[in-house]
Amino acid sequence: MKTLVLQLLLACCTTVALADGAVFAPAPSGSFTIAVIPDTQAYRGRGTKSEPESDEEVRNPVFQTITDWIVKNRARQKIVFVSHVGDIVDKNVPEQWVVARWCMDRIHGVIPYGITVGNHDMVSSGDSSLFQTYFAESRFQDFDWYGGSFHPDRSEPAVSGNNANSVQKFRAGNLDFLFLHLECNAPDDVLAWANETIASHPMHRVIVTTHMDLGPTKRPTTSQGYIDDPKGRMEWKKCHSRRGNTSVQMWDKCFKRHKNLFLICSGDQSRSQAMHLSALGDHGNVVHSCLSDYSSDGSLRLYRFVPRKNRVHVITYNTDRNTLTRTTKLVPDESDHQFSFEYSMQ
Repeated sequence: MKTLVLQLLLACCTTVALADGAVFAPAPSGSFTIAVIPDTQAYRGRGTKSEPESDEEVRNPVFQTITDWIVKNRARQKIVFVSHVGDIVDKNVPEQWVVARWCMDRIHGVIPYGITVGNHDMVSSGDSSLFQTYFAESRFQDFDWYGGSFHPDRSEPAVSGNNANSVQKFRAGNLDFLFLHLECNAPDDVLAWANETIASHPMHRVIVTTHMDLGPTKRPTTSQGYIDDPKGRMEWKKCHSRRGNTSVQMWDKCFKRHKNLFLICSGDQSRSQAMHLSALGDHGNVVHSCLSDYSSDGSLRLYRFVPRKNRVHVITYNTDRNTLTRTTKLVPDESDHQFSFEYSMQ
């Protein structure tokens, strides 16, 4: 029965048909857009994985291109919020964090945004000190859309503290949204905070970005397994050791429990690249899970909400090539990159 339900839900989703070109059509009147930045690990220069012998300064031209495009097209595409799925850096070192903050500075104070901590943004134990140094709670606390962050019940916030898990609130199209950004494999105390936060905002529409959600269901034993093995919500983890929760555990302990949660965004799995899974929450509500990790090729996910049609168009646009992403070598089906789903906004 569960398989049949998922098949019916997926059948309700349609491929987005948009004109290709250097600049696609502006967002229609009455709509608004949430931009989701995939993993941004394409750093170049001294000490980076791609150019370890280079003497040049560390840089990330693709990351810069994405945030520049967002600001330039903010009005045209009616972008009201920006989310980053994590793996902000490739190597957890100050040189890359300086560049990451410089790239995000383009939207800082211009568009509300949130950032998720990926496995590359912390050490395996969950220590995200460098992220907290460059994207601390103090950086956001004066914005009226910033709702605060999780504070661990211990004196040292290196693990899970100081904006590693955060909440943002905004209003668009006469709708109130609550956006949670949860670190990779968030532990139980973080999920307890998330449950309480969502429960205290019953009239808000809830979106979650967390780094790991969709990909190979079991931990692959070979490199090819990341591509060929069965995919869905992941049953394995990378961070926080025994304290960490898998994607399935995060779904069971938090996400499926809330009737106002309707969208989960994630990255992490570049060899799965793009996936869309719809499942029913405990209250019969449809929750859409969307993976987008395009190996830092310049692609950007745009979730265009059209309230009068009760639809969300999911658009993948390559800001480096100025074209819609139609197909890729890993995911040749266009409907994985360009699609839409029904969502009541009345």
